[in-house]
Amino acid sequence: MMASWQAAVMVAIFALATLFTRALPFLAFPASRPTPKFIVYLGRVLPFAITAMLVVYCLKDVHPGTWPHALPEVLAMAVVCGLFLWRKNSLLAIAAGTLLYMVLVQVVFV
Repeated sequence: MMASWQAAVMVAIFALATLFTRALPFLAFPASRPTPKFIVYLGRVLPFAITAMLVVYCLKDVHPGTWPHALPEVLAMAVVCGLFLWRKNSLLAIAAGTLLYMVLVQVVFV
């Protein structure tokens, strides 16, 4: 078990690390200077690349021979895509797809 002073030191270190990581972009790229073109480029392309990597990661265990077991993933993806195209709300689409997936995996496809 940890002593209370150790816990306080650990919380202080975490707080300082969080503060540093939040302040670092403002220190590295002050408003008085233009943002480097490479950083602007990364800000434009990384969200799509990260989304593609997440989709690949989520579907890595789905193989052609496992079709009945892949149904929760396919249905959840269809709900996320459909809701996003219909409502243009990422949070709603992701929340609904996650909820549907968890219900299918925990209740329907036990």
